[in-house]
Formats: sequence, C-alpha cells, structure tokens
Amino acid sequence: MARPPAPLSAKRPAVFTIPAHRAFADALVAGVLASYGKAGRPDAIAQGLILLPNNRAVRAVRDAFVRASGGGLLLPRLVPIGDMDLSERVGLALDAVEEGSDLPPAIDPMRRHMILARLVQNARAAEGKPVDTGEALRLGIALGTTLDQLQVERKTAHDVATLPVAEALQSHWQTALATLTLLLEAWPRELAARGCIDGADRRNRLFDALARRWRAGPPPGFLIAAGITTSAPAIATLLRTVSELPRGQVVFPDLDLNLTEEQWAAIAPLEPADNAGPRERAAESHPQFALKLLLDRMGVNRDEVALWRWGSAHDARAARGKAITNAMLPARLTGVWRSVPDRERVLQGVTALEAVNPAEEAQAIAIALREVLETPEKTAALVTPDRDLATRVAAHLRRWGIAADDSAGRPLAQLPSGMLLTAIASAAAERFAPVSLLALLKHPLVQAGDGRLLWLDNVRLLDLLLRGPRPGPGLAGITALIADPPQRSRDLARRIAPWWARVEPMLAPLEESFTGDHALSALVACVREVAGMLSNDQIWAGHQGRSAADLIASIEAAAPDGPPRCDGQEFVSLLGQLLAAESVRPPQGGHPRIAILGLIEARLQQSDLMILAGLNEGVWPALPSPDPWLAPRVRHALGLPGLERRIGLAGHDLANGLGARQVIISRALRDASAPTVASRFWLRLRALAGPKWEEERRCLLLARAIDAPAAVTPVATPEPCPPQAARPLEIAVTDVDRLKADPYGFYARRILRLSALDVVDADPSAAWRGTAVHDVLEQWLKEDDAHPAALMDRARKLLASATQHPVMRILWQPRLMLAIEWIAATVAAQRAEGRSIIFGEEFGNATIAGVKLYGKADRIDRAPDGSIIVLDYKTGKAPSAAQVKAGYSLQLGLLALIARQGGFDKVPAGTDASGFEYWSLGRNTDGGFGKIASPVHPTGARGAIPTDQFVDLVASQFVDVATTYLTGMAPFAARPHPDAPVFTDYDHLMRLDEWFGRGNANG
Repeated sequence: MARPPAPLSAKRPAVFTIPAHRAFADALVAGVLASYGKAGRPDAIAQGLILLPNNRAVRAVRDAFVRASGGGLLLPRLVPIGDMDLSERVGLALDAVEEGSDLPPAIDPMRRHMILARLVQNARAAEGKPVDTGEALRLGIALGTTLDQLQVERKTAHDVATLPVAEALQSHWQTALATLTLLLEAWPRELAARGCIDGADRRNRLFDALARRWRAGPPPGFLIAAGITTSAPAIATLLRTVSELPRGQVVFPDLDLNLTEEQWAAIAPLEPADNAGPRERAAESHPQFALKLLLDRMGVNRDEVALWRWGSAHDARAARGKAITNAMLPARLTGVWRSVPDRERVLQGVTALEAVNPAEEAQAIAIALREVLETPEKTAALVTPDRDLATRVAAHLRRWGIAADDSAGRPLAQLPSGMLLTAIASAAAERFAPVSLLALLKHPLVQAGDGRLLWLDNVRLLDLLLRGPRPGPGLAGITALIADPPQRSRDLARRIAPWWARVEPMLAPLEESFTGDHALSALVACVREVAGMLSNDQIWAGHQGRSAADLIASIEAAAPDGPPRCDGQEFVSLLGQLLAAESVRPPQGGHPRIAILGLIEARLQQSDLMILAGLNEGVWPALPSPDPWLAPRVRHALGLPGLERRIGLAGHDLANGLGARQVIISRALRDASAPTVASRFWLRLRALAGPKWEEERRCLLLARAIDAPAAVTPVATPEPCPPQAARPLEIAVTDVDRLKADPYGFYARRILRLSALDVVDADPSAAWRGTAVHDVLEQWLKEDDAHPAALMDRARKLLASATQHPVMRILWQPRLMLAIEWIAATVAAQRAEGRSIIFGEEFGNATIAGVKLYGKADRIDRAPDGSIIVLDYKTGKAPSAAQVKAGYSLQLGLLALIARQGGFDKVPAGTDASGFEYWSLGRNTDGGFGKIASPVHPTGARGAIPTDQFVDLVASQFVDVATTYLTGMAPFAARPHPDAPVFTDYDHLMRLDEWFGRGNANG
C-alpha cells in the first residue's frame, strides 16, 4: 500500500477525535473559539480555514458558530472537499491553487455516461452479445463507478490486466474482466480527444497539489480538517499534511478510543491478497473500519489520536459512548457481552419504537417531531435512508402546518416534471395504448392553466370511450374508434371528436419519432418539444422544473457521444434511469427546528432529538449493490472497497446519531408486502441492553389514537325502500335473476342507474366474448338465413376484422371456431330430423302481474311436433338444474312464458315449449368444443325439472318477485340469500365488508 511522504518534522501529528456522545459541530466550534478566539484580534478566526466533508457539514458548522457566538463574528473559511456520493464539487476556495490552475477540466458527467454506454454497447456487440441502449447505459454508469473507485485508489488499467487471480475466476467473470480491460484501454483515448480528465482523477491531482503547496508554505491562519472519513489515498496524504502543519489539526468524528488493542486489531484494514479469508473480508462491515484504514494510510497510530477536550451543552452522557462501543464490537468478540457491567450497557435516553407497519411508524415519528416544537429552541431531526418513510413523515407534519424539507431530496422520476417526461416517452413507445395515453393526458401539468378543467372534461370522456378491449394501435386506432364506436359509445364519440381532432396533431410528432430506430438526440428533442407544448411550459417552472430542464439539456447535448440509434422502449429505459439518478433537493425554507436527513446529509449533524428510523435489513444497512464488472475477489485483490464497506459506513452513521442527548430508534415489523427482518444494528443494541431496553410506547399509542373515532357505530345492512313511483314496472328477463338473488344490486343498476365500468385496455371478458359470438350468430341468422354452410365464413369474416382485440384473435378465436363448427354441424343434423329455426336475436315482451317482462331470445326453434324449443348460447358453463329450481337462472323459462303470452311476432299465443336448451361453447367431455345441456326432463329424472311444469314454475316465481319488489313495497335488501350466485359490482356501494357475516345490523 502506498504510504504518505515523509513528515515535515518530527512533530507528533495533531490528530483528534470527537466521540459520538458529543455534538460534533458544537464541540468543534467550542474548541476553535477557545483556541483562536482570545487573541485580541477580531480577524484571528477569520484567517482560519476549516475543511469539511460536504456542503451540509458546512451549514452545520456555520450554524454552530452562530449559536456559540451570541453576537457578531467573522467566520473562518468553511470549505467542503466535496462528497462524490452527493455529486458535489470541491469547494472553490481549494479549486484555484497555483499548481492546480492548469488542470484539465473534468468531463461532464452526462457526456461521460453516454460515451461509456456507447463503448459498452460496441464491446458487447463485438463479443456477439449485443445489449439495448437502456442496458448499455446501466452498465456504462456502473463502469463509471468502477473507474472512479480505481482512480480514487490509484489503480491503473495495467493493474487490472495483470491480476494474478483472473485465471481462477468463473467464466462469466473472466469475460467481464476481459471486456473491462479493453474499455479501460479505450477510455483514456476518449478523454484525450475531448481535452478532459475524470472527476476523480482531477480531485486526486488537486488534493496532491494542495498537499505540496501547504508543505512548501503553510497558510497564514489555522487549518483544521474536520469530520472527514474518506479513506482515499489522496485525502489521507492531504490529512497527514494538515496534521503536521504548525497550526494544523485533523478532527475525526467518533474514532472509537474505548476499544481495547485486541478489539482494535480485530478490525484489520484489508491488504490486497489472494487468500483473504471470510474474517478479513467481514472487517469492512465494521463501523470503525473506514477510519482505521484512513489512519493506516495517514501513517498515524491510534495512540497518537487525542480526545478533543471541548464539548457543548448539546452533549449526551459519556456512558453512552461506551455502550455504543460494546454494541458495535467485531462479531467474533461479542462473547464479552456476558461480562459487560451494567454501567457500560446504559442506553439511557435511547428508546426503541417498533411499529406494526410503515404507516404507523411514520405517524408516530411525526408526533414525536411535532412534540419537540412545544419546547422553545429545541430541535429534532429524522435520519433515515428510507425515502418513502421520509415522504410519509413530511406529509403527516403538513397536517399541522409544518414544512419539513427532506434534504436528501427525491428522485426527479418521482416528481411531476420527471413523471410527465416519462409519461410522454412511455405513451409514444407503447403506440398510445389506452393506459399510457390516459396517464399522459391526465397528468397534472398537462394543459396547466385556465383551460385545464375543460381539458379534463374531455379526457374523462375519452377514458369512458376506452373502457374495454384495446382499440387498434397508434393514434389511428383511437381515431378509428371515435369514427366507428360501439353502439353504446356513439354519443361519447360524437362529443369527443372535435377535441380529439385538436389533440391528435399535438401527439403526432411523437408517433413519427418513436416509430423505428432514431438518433437519441432526436428523441430527446421531440420529447422536450411535446412536453413544453402539452404543459404550456409549466414543466420547466420551479426548482423541480429547472432540474428537469437542466437534465434534458444535458442529455440532448451529450447524446451525439452516446449510442447512435435508439428505439422507443430503449429510450424509455434510458430516460427512466437518468431521471431516477437525478436527486432534487428542496430550496431552503423549511421549518428551522425540524430536519429530515439522509445518512450522508446527517453526518456531523446533531439535534436535541435524533430519530433514527428504518432500522431493518435491506434499509439500514442497505443491501450492497453488485458490481457487474469486477468480482468480489478481484475487487479485494485490487484493494478496492468491498461491497460490505457501505454497511460499515451505515453503522458509523448510526453510531454518530446515537450520541445525541435524546434518541428514538424505530423500525416497522412489516413492509408493504412481507414481514421485515430487524437490522443487525438493532439486534446488537437490543442484545447489549437486555432488560434495560426501553421501548417508546407513548408515541405509538398516540399514533394509533390520533385518527381513531370516539365511537364506532356498525353500519346496518342496507335496505333501501324507494317509493312506488320510483320502482320500475318493466324488467328484462336477465334482470329477474339479479332481483331475486340480490335486490340491492338490481336497485343500484335499475333505479340508481349505476353501471360498473370496464377497465381500460381490458382483456376480452366472458361477457365481451359472448357479445362477439352473438354478433356472429345474429348476422348468420339474418343475412345468411341460418344456412349451416355459411356460418364458418361469417365467423371468420367478423373475427378477422380490425376492431377485434388481438387476444381474441390469437387465443380465443381457434376455440370459438371449433365451437361454431359444432353449431353448424348440429344445426344441419337437426334440420335433417325436421327441426327448424324460427328466429333468433329478436325481442319480445308480455305484461304479467302488472309488470312488463321483456327479453331478447338467442334463438327459438320449431320442433317436428310444432312446439317450440327455446335456446340460449353460453360461452361459459351452463346453469345447473338446482340453480334454476332455486329461481336464479330463469331466462329460458321467462322467454317461453313471453312466447306463450304471444310476445313474439313469429310465435302464436298459447304455443307451449317442449324443449329448453343451453348451447354451451365450452369444452365437452370428448375433448372438443360444444355441447347441449337442459335443466328439464320429460319425467324430471336426475334432479331435472319436469318439462311440462317448467314454465308454470317460472311464472309463479316471477309473479312472487314482481309483486314483492316492483308492484309491492318490500325494501331492496342487500344479499338476502348469501349462497346465491350474484355479481359483485356493487359490493363497495353496499359496504359489504362492514356488515356481511355479523348476522344482524347491530352485531
């Protein structure tokens, strides 16, 4: 491992640590003021320079100076070294050093992504394993991360190419390593052609230049590097230099001085080795590993690190630090927990909140934060890597008018501007399929302004029109549907046509650009133009809009360097990745005493109450992200950070947060889909604390009570009883079953006139397939005179039309054709026996018991003896005789009753039916399709209804139902017959889940 240059002098390096139980920023400021604020010169502190890890740390230290000064104060220069994880640049105060002024500029990050994606795509194509543009970008971004890590650790392409472990790798890792080697050789040429260098390389050169400059001539004031834990060699060299300057100091956050030599030695820095065992690799997951590695690279022994002797009024008890040390011991040393005295287990001031689910956890956290504001000047911070939890908490706080900004930000893909860009690309790539088209047109930024309400009125009409199976592809499919809609939607189509004529030209550029492969820059430009036109440029407004505009501009500028061609779906993937990677942080202006922080933003932060939330495995710590380019063994051989390094950093962040005076740690027992596993850190703290483990019950109880009603009155079973004038005196034969089995469903449908909507872009349902079959048979009867030979051609012609759903044509049409073939053969055989078709698909009606009964007969045949046979086509299973007896499938009998009353023009009054048949088009017992079933039998054998009694039985049941609900005043009760087959369209309206099964309304 590379060592730093020889020290400036024999002076012991000035290296200090502020323990976890002290508020870092306040303790640091207290020491600075005590050391440099009494020199009698107002500018003594102003001449100093404090290096900090990131911009958030700069703000924390600045606020600490304000708290400590009590008045006016000239601050030292607070300069961030820039956190690469936050995409921060090095502070400008360091970027202008004399030796670094001629450094080449860093390559633009977006241009870098695009070039790497192109290189990856070309390399994979040369290997015979082509990848699409979206996958190439993913691999390119991962390659960029690997490049950064190699440069930070000062590794070269030669180091990768000459690895001794390469031959022992599995074949896919060998392939990945070979590809990586080629890419590492090509990358410098790409940079040289553009006169740029990598950002990580530039940071290394800048830090080296700073170290040389300060060694040659120290700055005039004091110089402190505080809170920096990055173990990169360049930073280690810089920190060593700072520690040896006459007025230089390095201050670490929570370098654990409580660990014994044995415990400290167990956290071994990883030296590159071919035979590193599991124990050495596991050391990276320890919270102190990064700091130990940094000390090792600085050439500083832990014994040389002194305790920062200043504190502040915000510190916790020192015993807390010892408890944190014990809780975070290396795994093989945790056996000493049995002998740890009680005073070193104390976690006083730390309580554990264990919620049932994330919603309860967020509510309890919001209550705890809200309570802090009752005490003047008291502060609180929520620290969590779970952005969904942070969003929930912020939403709960808004109910009290508290605006708590999430400083970690949110991905642009989850914000309105980013979602609109995604919606535009998705709609175009999917050829304006109904779901994606409606998602685009309903987006809140589309037509923002005075015309939005009228726009939404038309979009809702289009939504209704698109209910059911998908129309033809593209804008032409929507236009064709509007021009030739189904019968039930003609009024909708007529109303929407003028509006759609204006909308279609707005979307037409997308359809043209997203058809086939196009240049990436052309797709970006098209999406940009359409987004501005659809939103009246509101997509670019505000800080979110500016982030979207900057991102689109950077993609468009960098696109010529990226993959040459891209189709619509690949562009959606590419755009989604870039939007998700862009974090949008809110502008300043949130509540001054409430903060919501991510783990990186929370470093060096301290509040009176720290809530450390989301302590579940996979959240805190997060699951390590796999590296697609380097196998774990290769990473170790190169000395790169292992995948477990972030686990150790997450543990260090937790230890820092646990040092606050008052702490709540929280987790949820389950997430949205499954039970959770408690974080390893949570389990360690609980095991150490034992009986002294304190649970936060009060906030949980308040969270459960805040929305609980004072009293709960069970909902009664609905039994609407409209007046006689509102009850219909006519009913369809298909509604009689509904009225008997579920009166409330009939009431909702016929009296309230509420109909269930089909879903958008629905697969063909049984009802829709049945309609298609009836259309075929109706045209066959009316236009082909029911000639058996014409039925197959008629079916093929109708089902091949462009209006039929592709699922219908591909999956269901072959079965349907077999069933229709069976119908044609059966009709031909029956004709040979003297049976003929009288009519089909015709309406009839008759007045019975003061109620008009009407219905459409699928078909009525003439038997050889002159009687009639009533038929009903079924695409599904035919009703059983038991259902018919119970009065739930009366359609055949009711149609025969209408015929006997003379309700059909072609059937004389008084004609009796001698047959009742269900022609089922489903699979039969022989493995084919099509069979005839009947609920009646001449003698009533096998549970069937005697044929001569069937119509009278149906008539009596109809009269009973009609006189009870239509001409009578019985209430339309919900589900009076729980076992009856019913539709579930109105379960939500009748609030079924609130009363069903209780037995009575007061249960």
